[in-house]
Amino acid sequence: MKYEPRRPFPDAQEDVVHAHETPDTPQTRAAAYRLAFNDAEFLCRDELRPVRLQLELLKPEILMTEAGIESTIVLFGGARIPPPANKHAARTETLADLSRYYDEARRFARIMTERCVASGRRDGVIVTGGGPGVMEAGNRGAEEAGGVSIGLNIVLPHEQAPNTFITPELCFNFHYFGIRKMHFLMRAKAIATFPGGFGTLDELFETLTLIQTGRMDRIPMLLFGEDFWRRIVNWEALADAGTISEQDLNLFQFVETAEEAVEAIDGWTPRATPHPV
Repeated sequence: MKYEPRRPFPDAQEDVVHAHETPDTPQTRAAAYRLAFNDAEFLCRDELRPVRLQLELLKPEILMTEAGIESTIVLFGGARIPPPANKHAARTETLADLSRYYDEARRFARIMTERCVASGRRDGVIVTGGGPGVMEAGNRGAEEAGGVSIGLNIVLPHEQAPNTFITPELCFNFHYFGIRKMHFLMRAKAIATFPGGFGTLDELFETLTLIQTGRMDRIPMLLFGEDFWRRIVNWEALADAGTISEQDLNLFQFVETAEEAVEAIDGWTPRATPHPV
């Protein structure tokens, strides 16, 4: 049982209730009279941005800690990649072909979650961006395995309603991309990146930069779909140009199937960043 120390002061929630029990007067109706922490209009002011950043860092951290989340397996990937059953509706032939990675993401998440459930611990919990496509596949696989999964949603004008497979009490919503990215990586023990667009590329390269510069420990970085990634990025050209080191090409590895990804994680040996940058 969690120890709750007795305090001689009323808690914040009690004061919120009491504040609504005051007489209805021009003074109590005024915005200035609202408790600052219960005043949504005040909290959304530009001057309160540092407080909102802190709140977005704290809320998911506290709730994940209370839920016993020890570590996570991160799935990055495109929101527009359809399930194979819907590939006929894909906007391009390439997207239709990439639909196979929906199933790979789903199976990979199911395998990793089955292990998590069998261990009796929440070590290696699937976390996605919470939307459709590859993200949905990851949360779906975790649900099918009987485990929990996390969704880190963000407010966008399209494509970002939470998918229905996320564990509800671990379904978060963000305003700040930067804080959301921190939560993707703070508990990460492996990262699986599937084909995707600008958002996926952003998440992939920021993570690689953190590892390359020694700001983050090396962990398995798995890129599903070698053909896709080699067509999108000329990795060797970066090394040939000297803008990255030849050794930086070892910071990630290509896989094609869920089973290959699991094997790569199982065979992982922690190593230091290959060289100072």
